[in-house]
Amino acid sequence: MGFTCGLVGLPNAGKSTIFNALSNAGARVESYPFCTIEANIGSVSVPDDRLDRLAQVFPDKKKIPTHLEFIDIAGLVEHASEGEGMGNQFLSEIRAVDAILHVVRCFEDSNIAHVTGSVDPVRDIEIIETELLLKDLETLGRVAKRLRQETKGKDRSASARLAAWKALLDHVSAGTPIRALPIERVIESLIAETSPLTAKPCLFVANTGDTGESGQLAAVQRLAADRGSTAVPIRGRLEAEIGEVSTSQEERISYLSQYGMETTGLNLLVRAGYDLLNLVTFFTFEGPEVRAWTVPAGTTAPDAGGKIHSDFTDRFVLAEVMTLDELVAAGSEKPLREAGHIHRAGHDYVVSDGDVIHFVCA
Repeated sequence: MGFTCGLVGLPNAGKSTIFNALSNAGARVESYPFCTIEANIGSVSVPDDRLDRLAQVFPDKKKIPTHLEFIDIAGLVEHASEGEGMGNQFLSEIRAVDAILHVVRCFEDSNIAHVTGSVDPVRDIEIIETELLLKDLETLGRVAKRLRQETKGKDRSASARLAAWKALLDHVSAGTPIRALPIERVIESLIAETSPLTAKPCLFVANTGDTGESGQLAAVQRLAADRGSTAVPIRGRLEAEIGEVSTSQEERISYLSQYGMETTGLNLLVRAGYDLLNLVTFFTFEGPEVRAWTVPAGTTAPDAGGKIHSDFTDRFVLAEVMTLDELVAAGSEKPLREAGHIHRAGHDYVVSDGDVIHFVCA
């Protein structure tokens, strides 16, 4: 798995349309609020021409890309954190995701009502961010009560955890998302346990409508940059419709080129997502498969091997690392080995993006 994203946004922002554009999963799309009653889930292969090139070296092996999973939840409205609209049910849906995709409406369409009566992306973003913060305040408050009880026991570290947690609570109360705050070591495990919504990285998806022209896009991009993030513009309905009639990635890009688009919204989103989450991809060609794997940047070779099989971490002996360009040029592993161009790496080796690795285990 590459990473998992939860799509949030106001009703009629185009979340299900974007979901269909990205995953071609056929989520129901209607022009009234709360059309999405249950979360839609879609999984798509992550496009990577490096994997395609590697697969050409081993044509008899099955090509297995890494995947990106989307969860499309119902539209959130003001006071969702208090149960308004679909409320808490859908805020809880995004606790397990790696990143939040905040879909923002940047198009005018008199046939599609806006829940507030007008299109204003910056205001809409602030509504959703406020609801996520309010939900986190509720979650953090419950944990604070538990920590106060723990200070009455024999755990000497309880007071330090409570103090750090209260400081975090104060920042969130003031409107600062947790992702923008330094997290003290004593509460790192509590953050992982509670999985606050505003601790998750957030990408903005600007739904620009069919033409791709929007006077609102620049404002969304500035706001995203201020938050240390990126706004990815996607012509949601256009890409969803093209996805319905195209049978391959190549055909889809060919259709998009007729509208002056060089690549798909999925490609743009994957690039931005990998940058935001600081992820890298390595490749293997063992057994019957040529395969891509996604790990956080900084992952060592034994832990990367653990992605393939949990035993690899403990049984790791060494990693034989090849560069993709050299392997493709050589046409097979054997010439690289004979030329001494395979790097033997130990436990401390940090996997680089694009590495082709053979793991040697005991």
